[in-house]
Amino acid sequence: MPLGEFDLIRRYFAPGGIRHPETGLGIGDDCALLSCPPDMELAVTVDTLVAGIHFFKDVSPESLGHKALAVNLSDLAAMGAQPKWCTLALTLPEVTETWLEGFMRGFQALAERHAVQLIGGDTTRGPLSITVQAMGLAPRGQALRRSGARPGDLIYVSHPIGAAGLALRQRLSGQSIEDSGLVAALERPEPRLALGQQLRGLATACIDISDGLAADLGHILEASRVGARIHFERIPLLDSVRRHVQETGEANLPLSSGDDYELCFTIPPKRRAETDAMLLELGLGGCDIGVIADQPGLNILCEGHELILETFGHDHFPKA
Repeated sequence: MPLGEFDLIRRYFAPGGIRHPETGLGIGDDCALLSCPPDMELAVTVDTLVAGIHFFKDVSPESLGHKALAVNLSDLAAMGAQPKWCTLALTLPEVTETWLEGFMRGFQALAERHAVQLIGGDTTRGPLSITVQAMGLAPRGQALRRSGARPGDLIYVSHPIGAAGLALRQRLSGQSIEDSGLVAALERPEPRLALGQQLRGLATACIDISDGLAADLGHILEASRVGARIHFERIPLLDSVRRHVQETGEANLPLSSGDDYELCFTIPPKRRAETDAMLLELGLGGCDIGVIADQPGLNILCEGHELILETFGHDHFPKA
């Protein structure tokens, strides 16, 4: 017998062992009830993934479940927040139990790894899309923002970028993707939550790279009213991405392709050694790639020459 909406909730969404003391009421009522400790601030983010736009329809449901939560947790990481809760809204063309089992297996594995409690959501019929809202806590006044970068600050990237963009490029062109690292970057990004929390009180500004390094660093520059100079040669890249750039001359790819979900952040130069040690301890291959400048604008140098980008990053509604 096909499962009804409330059967789906009971079977796939209600089970779970994670429950935070701040949760007054979770799944099962019209709303969840949450408490925010007086010395903390609530960080809230939401993202929607649409089939054919954000993911291929034949992607593994387990990978899709992981990514749907990961992209939201990456936003919390960029704010230095500790994740606590999430809601999940699924629009499904039909109920396929094997698909749901795989999706929730990937979703719940990541949720359990980061102690995230699913507290509600919605299911409806329609073209496949997934909306996740994630909530976390940050000590009052300590959340990371985009607006604190100052001239002289060093610009960092947490780990190699461009891999998801190259994987997408190869997939769209019909090529087989031989590098498993590229597939993992596209389908199973890792939110840098531990790094984000350790950057509280250290980073002057932070953002997660979802639309491309140039575009997202640009958001920091705009919010902070500063400019930047970065060196392409210092940007951390996987070997396969670096080879692609060298063979094609397509430096634009690691700068403007999205879906990296690494952190781009700025720090005072006197804290370089501390930051490098932190990245090493966390097993991340990030480094400083440039410096914040007085003059507005993003200046990208490649082998001593200014690099002019064709596009700065992904935009759902690009201007004509």
